Amino acid sequence: MSADERQHRSPDLSGEEWLVLLSSGEVEIEGRLPWSSNYSFLVTVSGSRPGPEGAEEAVSGRAVYKPGRGERPLWDFGENLYRREVAAYELSAALGLSLVPETVLRLDGPLGPGSLQRFIEADFEQHYFTLLGERRFHPRLKELAGFDVLANNADRKAGHVLLDGEEHIWGIDNGLSFHQDVKLRTVIWDFAGEEIPAVVLEACETVAERGAPETVRELIDGDESAALVARARAMLRHRRLPAPRDDHRSYPWPLV
Repeated sequence: MSADERQHRSPDLSGEEWLVLLSSGEVEIEGRLPWSSNYSFLVTVSGSRPGPEGAEEAVSGRAVYKPGRGERPLWDFGENLYRREVAAYELSAALGLSLVPETVLRLDGPLGPGSLQRFIEADFEQHYFTLLGERRFHPRLKELAGFDVLANNADRKAGHVLLDGEEHIWGIDNGLSFHQDVKLRTVIWDFAGEEIPAVVLEACETVAERGAPETVRELIDGDESAALVARARAMLRHRRLPAPRDDHRSYPWPLV
C-alpha cells in the first residue's frame, strides 16, 4: 500500500453511521494488508446515508476485512478468530471505553464470513514504543493496558496501537482475546503496579455486577464469558495493573 493510499481520507461519519455502513454497505477488496499472519484485506465499503431534505447521499469508506477462511489454525484458540475481533469492539463499546474501532460481523463478505473494522488513518511510523515517549499519552495507554487485562489479549504488539489524526489512541488486531485461560501477552508492561484507571475499574464493576454484555456473550462461549466476569472481579480486588509473570510467555513476538 502506497503512502498516498494510507493518507486516503475517510468520510465524516459518526460511530453509528460507520456501523450502518460496515453492516450493510457493498464490500470491494482493494488488496491484502502486509505483515499479517492471517489474511487481512483493505476494502472499500460503499453505501448511503440520509442527506439534506431527506435525500440519500452516497458514502464510502475504508475498512479491514478478516475472513474466517484466511485464518491460520491455532491449537489453543480454534477457529473463527474474527468473532473475537467483533467481541473486543462490543466490549469496548458496551463499557464506553472507545478503544477499539467500529467492528461488525459480516456473514456475506466477499470471501465468506468475517469481521469488518473501520480502517484507522494513522501515522504508521508511530506505535506503542514511540507513543510511550510522550507522557501526555500515558493515561490512554494505561486504559488500553487495563482493557487488555480484562479482555485477556494474547497478542498486543506495539504496532497494534495506533494514533489517529485527532490524537485518539486505538487498539487493533484483537482476535486473540477472551480465552478462558490466562493468555495475556503484551508489550504494555511499563505501567505495571500502577493503579488501574478509574474508567476501566468502572467498566469492571459493570461486568462484575451484570455479567458479560449480551453482545459479547453472543460471540464467545459460556466458559469464556464466565472467565471475563472472573477477571473483572479480580481486577476490582487488586486494582493495579499486573507485572509480567515468570511462568508465562508474557511478550508477543515480534514485539512490533
